[in-house]
Amino acid sequence: MAIPVTITQRPPSRREVKERTAALLADRPDLAERLHRVRRQGRTVRSCEVHLTNACNIRCKGCWYFEGGFDTAVKELSDLGRIRAFARRLRDEGVNQATLIGGEPTLVPRRVEAFMEELPYITISTNGLRPMPKEGFEDIAIAVSIFGGGPLDDDLRAIRVNGSTFTGLFDTALGHYRDDPRVMFIFALAEAGVPHLEPTVRKIAENGNIVTFNFYSEHGSDNPIRIENERRVLDEALRVKELYPETVVSHPYFIRTLITGASHWGGRFGYDVCPSLSVDHPAHADRVANGNPVIPGFAAWGADYETLQFCCTSGDCNGCRDSQAVYSWLVVSASRFLDSAERLEEWLDIAESYWRQWYWSPYHASRAGAAAV
Repeated sequence: MAIPVTITQRPPSRREVKERTAALLADRPDLAERLHRVRRQGRTVRSCEVHLTNACNIRCKGCWYFEGGFDTAVKELSDLGRIRAFARRLRDEGVNQATLIGGEPTLVPRRVEAFMEELPYITISTNGLRPMPKEGFEDIAIAVSIFGGGPLDDDLRAIRVNGSTFTGLFDTALGHYRDDPRVMFIFALAEAGVPHLEPTVRKIAENGNIVTFNFYSEHGSDNPIRIENERRVLDEALRVKELYPETVVSHPYFIRTLITGASHWGGRFGYDVCPSLSVDHPAHADRVANGNPVIPGFAAWGADYETLQFCCTSGDCNGCRDSQAVYSWLVVSASRFLDSAERLEEWLDIAESYWRQWYWSPYHASRAGAAAV
């Protein structure tokens, strides 16, 4: 696999970061507590990702899991005792947060319970067709996918395993999770879906949920991250964010980076900077050593609960603009936001909006003591 590398200015050294931060806080002491708190949050959570199952009840167009053959690459483990032992091993190694994907986690709730018994912070990623029960799962975060919005969502996702289609998948998910604080919709923006962007977010707002934006990459196509009119998609996403500031938790800076792939310091999102890779995977030795930060200790595991996966998503770095990978890139790149107190404050806003996505986070709006952000 050819992996593109972009040459950018090296990150500041630790000494430079320490000196610049101290100078900025001397001028803006009001930022100090926010900085300490968000740093403490980052140190508290140690994340992993697990392919909970190879099974799914639908076949979305562009789904990286099935397009990439992850469903057949390893044999799925179903023994709950061994799955509990795996979760316990993660805990013993210091991991305390698991994002459970697949495949469809709502098809195997007992496996979700196995992780809940060992780890305090659980997120499941679901297509929304089946509800995740409330009883017994009160404290997990639930991320519900949408592709494109409006009728485009059904065109792209409402496809049964046998290839037949149906309608109303998004409305079905809304019905399952009305006023459910555990839930955040992850809305993959597609150029063809621009007319549906505002009506879709309005429905989420009226349903009492929150949403973050994602990028619709059509895996299996020649150029999954190509957008003909990037400006049009970006302007509409920012307009809707301004219209629904409490519902759309995505920070405007993140939205710009998600859609353009670019940062203010000249960085381009790609393999050489993406932090959401399995750091112990042998293929990443040079990447980990290149000076760009990674998520400490992060690992993604296959559905056999023993195969270390390449990264948090497809491993197709040429076609990836995954929302959480992009968000994580900005959050681990604090050293790039030390040009001024205004830049540092902007990074704090970005980092806080990242943590606000998850129901188990103290930054989530529903949590007592949530940050005043």
